[in-house]
Amino acid sequence: MDRRHLLKTLALSNSAAMLGMNPWALSAQAQDAFPSKAIRIVVPQPAGGGFDFVARVMGDKMAQRFANGVVVENRTGSGTLVGTDIAAKAPADGYTLLLGSVSNMVLNAGLYKNLSYDPVRDFEPLGLAVGYSYTLVSRKDAPQKTLAEWIELARAKPGQVTYASAGNGSGQHVIAAALWHLAGVQLTHVPYKGAQAAYTDLMGSRVDLFFDLSSTARVHVDSGQLKAIAVSGPQRLAMHPQVPTLRESGIQNLELESWFGLFASAKTPAKEMAVLKASVLEAMAAPEVRERFEKQGGRVLAMGAEDSKAILKRDLARWVPLIHVLGIQPE
Repeated sequence: MDRRHLLKTLALSNSAAMLGMNPWALSAQAQDAFPSKAIRIVVPQPAGGGFDFVARVMGDKMAQRFANGVVVENRTGSGTLVGTDIAAKAPADGYTLLLGSVSNMVLNAGLYKNLSYDPVRDFEPLGLAVGYSYTLVSRKDAPQKTLAEWIELARAKPGQVTYASAGNGSGQHVIAAALWHLAGVQLTHVPYKGAQAAYTDLMGSRVDLFFDLSSTARVHVDSGQLKAIAVSGPQRLAMHPQVPTLRESGIQNLELESWFGLFASAKTPAKEMAVLKASVLEAMAAPEVRERFEKQGGRVLAMGAEDSKAILKRDLARWVPLIHVLGIQPE
C-alpha cells in the first residue's frame, strides 16, 4: 500500500469509526470506485491525423474529470483494422475506449468479408463528437468550375478523367466512387499511398480530381493551388460558404460526413457505462472543446449514445450495400 493510499484509508477509517461503521468496508468501496486507474483511448491511426486530433481533444477534457487521467494510444496497422480489433478484444471493464469513425465503424463493414469485429454487436457508442465533410477539389488549371461540368466532360470522354485517392478502400476512394457511380460516368481511379502524394500530383496537374476531408483540403483551396468543386456534407461549410453541396450540385442521393466519436465494449457493466457516457457528454458540451473542433473545420455534433447508435445503424444500412455494388476492394 503506497503512502497516498494509506493516508486515504486511515482518513476513511477515522470517519467510519466516528460513525460506528466498518472502516474496511468503506475502504473497499473507495477502491471499487470507477475509474480507479487511467482510461485508455485506442486510436487506430497514427498520431497527427484526424482520428488522433479528436481523441486528444476529448481525452484532455475527460482527464479533468478523472483523477487517474486518460491515455491516448495509437495502434496502427492494416488501415484501421488492428487498433479497432484491439479495442474489440480488450476486457469489457470500461478502461479501454475506441475512437470510432465512419471509416472503421461503417466502411470497413462493406470492404471486408470477414471483419474481425462487429461495429454494432461489439461496441456501444458513448457519443459522436464532431463531423467533417469531404471536399471535391480539382487542379487549378482545369477550365471546369462545377461538378456538372466535370460530369459532362467525363461523359464525353469515358475513362479519360482521373481522380485520386489515399488508397483503395479509403474514405476518399469510397465517396468518389459512389459519386461517379450515381452520376453514371466512368472515371479512372488513381490510388496513392496517403493524401500527401495525391496532393502533389494534383497540384502538378498529373491527376484531375481528389475528394479529401475538408479540413485538410482547405489549406490548398485557400492558397489558390486547387479549386473547390463541392462538399459532401448535409450543408455548406462556414469556411467555404460559396462551395455547394453535392445535393445542390444535382446528386440527390449522396451525402457523407466523416463523424468521429468514442465507443466502449458493448459488454461494459451498466454502472461503468453510465459514468463513461456522462463524461463524454460533458466533454463534448464544453465550450473549449467545441471551439477546437470548429477551428479545425469540423461540425460539432455532441450526440448522446442513443442518437449516435441511430446514426451508426443508418450509415451501415446506407453504405455497406453501396460498397458491395461498387465492388471496391481494400488494399
